[in-house]
Amino acid sequence: MTRECAVLLPGVCTALADPRQPGLDDTCLEKLLDWFRSLTWFDATAELVQDNPCLTELITSVLALRDPSPGILSFTLQLAGILASSESRFQHLQQEKLLGRLFGQEGPRGGAAWEDASVRSAWVKGVHSMVHHQPALHFLCSTGGMDMIFTLQRDPSLFVASAASQLLVHVFTFSLESETSKALSTVDCDWPACAQMIVKHIEESLQSSSASHVEQSLKLLSSLFGSSFGSCYAAWTEVLWLDIAKQIESFLLEETVQAQPVLADLLLNVARSPVFCGTEGSFWALVTSALEHLTPVQAGPLAVGLLKLCKCPQDVRIQALTVLLQPMDCILRAASQPLECAGLLDESVSDPVTVESLLSSKTSCTGLLCQTLAHLEKLLSLKLLRVDLPCVSLLRSLMTILQFCNGFLSPASPLGSTISRNLINCFRVQKSALDVLAALSEKKDCDTLIGSLFDVLLAYLQNPNTSPTVLKKTFQATSKWLVRLQELSCSNSQWQKTEKILEDVFVVLQKRLCSPCWEVRDSSLEFLTAMVKCLRDQKEFKQCLLSSEVLRLTENLLEDPESYVRASAVTAVGHLALITCFAPESPVTGNQYNKESIVAKLQEILSTDSEGFPRRAVISIFTKWLREGCTGQLDDTEQFVSRVIQTVEHDLDWEVRLGGLELVEVFCSQTICHLSQCPYAPDSSAVTSSTPQNELLQVFCRAKLFGFLFGSLCDCDKPVGQRACDVLVGLRGHFYPMSTLENLQEIEDSPAGGGIAWLQRTLRQGSLAQNFHTDGGDGVDFQDPESMMLALGAIDLLELHDELNKSSDHVEESPQSLLQDILATVGTIEDNEVDCY
Repeated sequence: MTRECAVLLPGVCTALADPRQPGLDDTCLEKLLDWFRSLTWFDATAELVQDNPCLTELITSVLALRDPSPGILSFTLQLAGILASSESRFQHLQQEKLLGRLFGQEGPRGGAAWEDASVRSAWVKGVHSMVHHQPALHFLCSTGGMDMIFTLQRDPSLFVASAASQLLVHVFTFSLESETSKALSTVDCDWPACAQMIVKHIEESLQSSSASHVEQSLKLLSSLFGSSFGSCYAAWTEVLWLDIAKQIESFLLEETVQAQPVLADLLLNVARSPVFCGTEGSFWALVTSALEHLTPVQAGPLAVGLLKLCKCPQDVRIQALTVLLQPMDCILRAASQPLECAGLLDESVSDPVTVESLLSSKTSCTGLLCQTLAHLEKLLSLKLLRVDLPCVSLLRSLMTILQFCNGFLSPASPLGSTISRNLINCFRVQKSALDVLAALSEKKDCDTLIGSLFDVLLAYLQNPNTSPTVLKKTFQATSKWLVRLQELSCSNSQWQKTEKILEDVFVVLQKRLCSPCWEVRDSSLEFLTAMVKCLRDQKEFKQCLLSSEVLRLTENLLEDPESYVRASAVTAVGHLALITCFAPESPVTGNQYNKESIVAKLQEILSTDSEGFPRRAVISIFTKWLREGCTGQLDDTEQFVSRVIQTVEHDLDWEVRLGGLELVEVFCSQTICHLSQCPYAPDSSAVTSSTPQNELLQVFCRAKLFGFLFGSLCDCDKPVGQRACDVLVGLRGHFYPMSTLENLQEIEDSPAGGGIAWLQRTLRQGSLAQNFHTDGGDGVDFQDPESMMLALGAIDLLELHDELNKSSDHVEESPQSLLQDILATVGTIEDNEVDCY
């Protein structure tokens, strides 16, 4: 603790204990507690309470109050717990006879204040902070604290109940830490005292007639097995599991038990324990039983969790996958009678009638399918899946679901007809199915169905009743499958099929770009951009693109009334330009698609558009062009960058200015590579190391980079200043690879010295600097290479970098400032001493 804080703390403690003072803001009290946590975290000595007796005086004063406010009592309980977190401070507080009056039977837990949930919550938090050593654990057991925690675990306040449950997990695990390693047997096992109390509480609650008591204990068990106890205490874990396994099994078989959803979480957390990694034992038999007896909705999360485990037995893993595939299998079988192709499953885990009944109800049908599809998407995203997914049948099932949803399939079976009615226009299921469909594009097994798949996708794209959100998902799935189609056509010469599908896609895209709904126009442009990114080098794609009206329609949307659409149009036009303008053999189809026209239109948007989104999109596209070398030779690039930064440096949107700095960074990097000996340059042997650095400086000065960079250091938006400083530090490292200039007197005596001194003073003011001139009006010529070389060497950019990277509240949220604010709030210091924030 600093001397300044130690001087202020007694006044703060006095004010907090004074019932006549107005209550402090909860945020201030929380910040004060955070400060004490940081003070005690690395220092276990008793010096904090010995050197600051005002802390124990505060606790004593609050305890002496007849009716303390819930806020100050809660603060005191938490503060005492934090202070008592080390054994030495605990003993000091015990000598003062304070802890029993706070956390013991004579404490607030029997008074009127206990009715306030915040006080009960603070008691739990205080105990949690305190129990980090054996004396605190003994104190808790000997003062009836455990029984109180058991009671609070069932508190009507969810916050209190949750905190009490977390505390029980902590106490249980901590009580085992003191036990020396010893071989445990299931017959003769002595739990430590606190752990024994918790085990007994769990066993009694599991046999309770109260459903809520059973559920709370199952949740506590789930948290225990999911904590460090389950992973670090293998022998104890096995003992605890054997104590409760029979009871858990009975719950699975009792259909009336309401806590079955919690059982899935519990079993999954137990399965993650190293104890149950082997394939033998009764545990996995119980897991198999759970997959059979839990409802499909309850079993789904358990199944997907098991499939993610490395050491789950293969037969259990196959059964878990079967649980997930059963609804999809039912859909496929219901679509046609008799079944025209193989289903997903040879046999079911649970009774197929259960799944059929869920799919027959509109509400449960939607819920089950959305959950199942979400789980399947997770599995498909895994890099390593230890079971084989029947991808072809799964794809058939997805296509069937999508056809049910848009009414394009008339099933013959009664169940199929019911499911079809339940799913018609069901957006949730459509979106989920399309997500899984997109994920399946990575699988090579589905190529035989690609024609039928595009029939389904095109039906959605063409259907005017497809909702904008579903259409967006359809576009995303289509772009992924188009990439797969292109790979396939390259390998087996199916050019005609590919060309036909692309033509159909572009016909639909043309219509969607003209939609009256702005969300549809926006999604269409995003889809077009995605296609260009993936397929721009493919001949069939370019032919279909250039023979369609898409280019013209996209360029028209640069003037769309909706700013989101204009931004997406800018991005699409920028990517299309890589085909129409900047490609080595640009297949230009008309004057309106030439490079100068496109650049001029985008520069106009950058300088005149009233909304930030299109301007951000323009600067992003310009940076992309620069990265890909699309802006021509060095002179052209230099003029291009200069025009752009002169536009963006006055932009009111900080993200546009930040984009301008990214453009400058790319330009600097490329120019240095071009003019210097660079291992990454295309032909480094042709560039000699004697190339004068002045040539680099001249390029940067002509492009007016330095005025933009130094001006950005004083930007009122910190990310802009940070990025500008990063760029300047990089440049300084290039021009001064060994060290900075040391003879500052020479700089001051030089013609540019006065200007550089002004620049240093201005940069120290940061965002408070006014009238930052970049035209040499203050004696700094930002276009003079010699002056800029001196500036890079003389200005301490690393110090600036540190200042800019400090948190903006590093002063305002200091402990000293916090204590001053508290004193100011209660009116004990003068106004001019207050650091308000």
